[in-house]
Amino acid sequence: MIIVPVKEGENVEKALKKFKRKFEKTGVIKELRERQKFTKKSVIRREQLRKAIYVQHLRDKEEE
Repeated sequence: MIIVPVKEGENVEKALKKFKRKFEKTGVIKELRERQKFTKKSVIRREQLRKAIYVQHLRDKEEE
């Protein structure tokens, strides 16, 4: 449950913006979209490996 404290006299739009930001950080929508389709484990593993290689490449570049 997301709780957004609203200060006295605070604008409703500002409070709504805070709520939306907190809701996005929870990752509910992202998880919902992932559950709508089935992804094979081999494809997931391949994507994770590709991401790890990319991150390692960036770290190697940073060290040089």
